[in-house]
Amino acid sequence: MKAKEMRDQTVDELEAAFSDTRKELFKLVNEMQHSKKIEKPDLIRKNKKKLARLLTVLTEKRSAEQNSTL
Repeated sequence: MKAKEMRDQTVDELEAAFSDTRKELFKLVNEMQHSKKIEKPDLIRKNKKKLARLLTVLTEKRSAEQNSTL
């Protein structure tokens, strides 16, 4: 999902996506630590980047909401 698509979503949808991505990343890292091998190790990097994008967009939306209420 690109940042442009994320900006069209609501804050609640973004928080849900953040939670899901974080859980998926946890599972991948946990699997890697226990078995030392995972089928798609690139998913870890992709999930980290997705989390960063989600946090960026969430921060933008929250600051925009605060500025509009002032």
